Amino acid sequence: MCHEPQARPPLPPIAGASDVARTADIVLTSSDGTEFLAFEALTADDGAPGIVILPDVRGLHPFYKDLAARFAEAGAHAVAIDYFGRTAGTEARPDDFDHQPHVAETTPDAVARDVFAGMQRLSSETTATRRYTVGFCFGGRKSFNQAALQEGLDGVVGFYGMPQRFGDDDADPPVEAVGSYSCKVLGLFGTDDRATPLSAVDGFRAALDGANVPNEIVVYEGAPHSFFDKRYDEYRDASEDAWRRILAFVGLR
Repeated sequence: MCHEPQARPPLPPIAGASDVARTADIVLTSSDGTEFLAFEALTADDGAPGIVILPDVRGLHPFYKDLAARFAEAGAHAVAIDYFGRTAGTEARPDDFDHQPHVAETTPDAVARDVFAGMQRLSSETTATRRYTVGFCFGGRKSFNQAALQEGLDGVVGFYGMPQRFGDDDADPPVEAVGSYSCKVLGLFGTDDRATPLSAVDGFRAALDGANVPNEIVVYEGAPHSFFDKRYDEYRDASEDAWRRILAFVGLR
């Protein structure tokens, strides 16, 4: 479930890497005054889009720092955020960090505030005029719903983002929020994802279509949860296709 400490993102299928202007660990401040960890990777390309990366339930860890760098090499500015500034502070964390108690303390409002801080960082440090979110698992779910929570987004991307409702106390099931979405959606799923049955994917697509939200919902045959990992050669084709679709979605191909 989600990306393990050893996981790393696949390389994007690009002919030649763009120059990376800067990579850095940073601390951002949310609109409620909370400081939280983030990592930025900025490209030297003119006219590059800006992307806020929403990690899985483990928060900001090396997979997402590497992913931000891969986006910069592909020609996009990227800021990967952490979720746990309010409960875990801004200290570095070990691979065995117990994230679950901190996940339980997150709220949709707090995540949206932190995403907005990431967007503000992109605005202050770059000339990006197009802005997107890309999220994974827990973050994929949150990424989908930024389409209803952020002004000025051009699109949202979610990998295995579990759009269905999970019980009565589920705070923000994407399938029930699509009526408030204000930008296009790219959803990337696998048929063998035990966290997201195909019926949930089909229901999300139907809800988006019913709300007239432009969307592309892609399902990869035989792919499990967290298939987007360069260690998994058997899912290389799915990962390369996902990269191509994301780059096209944000206007880079």
